[in-house]
Amino acid sequence: MRSSSINLFFKTAVVVLSFLLLLASASAFIGTDSENVVSQLGSSGKEVTAIQERLKERGLFNDSVTGYYGEKTRQAVLRFQKQQGISQTGTAGPVTLRALGISIGSVPAATEQNINLLARIISAEARGEPYVGQVAVGAVILNRIEHPSFPDTLSGVIYENGAFTAIVDGQFNEPVADSAYNAARDALNGWDPTGGCVYYYNPAKTSNAYMHSRPTVTVIGSHRFCM
Repeated sequence: MRSSSINLFFKTAVVVLSFLLLLASASAFIGTDSENVVSQLGSSGKEVTAIQERLKERGLFNDSVTGYYGEKTRQAVLRFQKQQGISQTGTAGPVTLRALGISIGSVPAATEQNINLLARIISAEARGEPYVGQVAVGAVILNRIEHPSFPDTLSGVIYENGAFTAIVDGQFNEPVADSAYNAARDALNGWDPTGGCVYYYNPAKTSNAYMHSRPTVTVIGSHRFCM
């Protein structure tokens, strides 16, 4: 009896231990997935707008693009994940975002290297503009880093082909105005006079139809800032 009881005890213990290990593994997987979530039910912002636009292009989201991650967006994400063979969580983590073709960067730190690079493009693009207008140009560049339609690094945005005339006409290589360094610091530290704009242009210097078609959010100096 004693031997049978001991054997039963050990068999039961093995089963329980196996179950606990399986549960722990599942919990670890779920935890990792949730830590990587970028957008989920209740989220709002540019990332959600991009998700809705990409899903709409694929015919998986038939509602208005609002930038709010509601139940209809979650259901569309689930359909996309099923279609792509991605774990069906209804949340948009890195795997889902990559499958949608969305790359979202983060604002770089105010290091000396970043300040110098941002100041150079600010000076080239906004030399002679009021100080707040210089900060605004810097803010647009940083907003592009966080926007899925643009490169996700500071250098990537600045050197993107055709993005800034100052790169093409050589002004980028001219001496940097002192005010541009302070403007770069302020932009990198979070000051955004544009309210999130990703475009700006001088209507007196460009006839680009696309830029003129963008809704103007604010005007600072000679520049119009647009979404």
